[in-house]
Amino acid sequence: MKILIACDSFKGCMSAQQACDSIKKGLLEADCAQTICTYPMADGGEGFAEIMCRYIEGTMVEASTYDLLGKRITARYAWNEKRRLAVIDVASCIGLSLYPRDQRNPMAASSYGVGLLIKDAMRRKCSKIIVGLGGSGTNDGGMGILKAFGARFYDEHRVQLSPSAYNLERIAFIDKRSFYFDRDVNLVVACDVKNRMLGKDGATYTFGRQKGIFPSQMKRLDQAMDRYVKKVDQTFHVDIDAFDGSGAAGGIGGVLLGVFQAKMRPGIEVCMEYAKFEEAVKKADLVFTGEGQTDAQTLYGKVPFGIARVAKRHKVPVICLSGALGPGYEPLYNEGVIGVFSTADRAMDFQTALSCGREKLEQLAFSIGKLINGIKEIER
Repeated sequence: MKILIACDSFKGCMSAQQACDSIKKGLLEADCAQTICTYPMADGGEGFAEIMCRYIEGTMVEASTYDLLGKRITARYAWNEKRRLAVIDVASCIGLSLYPRDQRNPMAASSYGVGLLIKDAMRRKCSKIIVGLGGSGTNDGGMGILKAFGARFYDEHRVQLSPSAYNLERIAFIDKRSFYFDRDVNLVVACDVKNRMLGKDGATYTFGRQKGIFPSQMKRLDQAMDRYVKKVDQTFHVDIDAFDGSGAAGGIGGVLLGVFQAKMRPGIEVCMEYAKFEEAVKKADLVFTGEGQTDAQTLYGKVPFGIARVAKRHKVPVICLSGALGPGYEPLYNEGVIGVFSTADRAMDFQTALSCGREKLEQLAFSIGKLINGIKEIER
């Protein structure tokens, strides 16, 4: 039996590679397969560049930039010199996980550092840049990225504004005379989010709470974002709220899709394409996938959903092993998944679950492996 293992990371617990390795170890202990191949996956969030580095046969390079609160840091992205291809994930410099919950300040956070990473890749004379948009801690509408490429923002008193959610409502006009982006660079955004920038389903209301924005702030911030969208339209002649996915990464999606004319693709599709995963599926008997929590959101382009759809095309069954199961995961059974299982085998607090996550995943894979062996014996 040939088995493929293609997992996302289990956030806060283990990387995608560690998750794949844990499942592989459990299956080997159960002695249920002759061949096992691992394909760590990502959908555009934290760790996307590092995962992609393996598949583009690149190296991780360093660049000096700023984090979301303006601290000078060194971030890394994937680079293939021969292909002139760079892969960046925004979480590497403006990620929500860079600061503990009690130190987050989403109203002051800026996407400026992402712009500097894109510019660093352009200095290497890249022909294509893929930007993963998951896991950001900003809600500045991509204002920081525009600044990195030369745009300047002013209030009604002609005082220059720094990029932040707080300053969105203060923008009186935007000066684009120094703005420049090389249109010959093929820019792709990798993202599973379809939300737009504005409204109850927009960036602020949908993702603001997890970034630390209080419910009492959301109405005013959404109105400020609306003002910002209008100012960008006046300056760059494009409605950055008009694109599906414009609300990704606190509005970065809108700026990259609208002003920079990027193309959007689901992150898991990008990852599978460069990994040549579909070719491997054609020769497989069974696929394992997994993530930290499988729920209704999984159906919106998360790794297990993307894996299942490809495997279904080739009539290869999929088993999903996840840290937890939440409401709404059941439709996965309509996408070629034959089993969805959680590693939670007893009541435990969250920190305990994280600390023993790899062990529990290995044990679950072992049990599933034994089940596969038993079914094969019955069939004989």
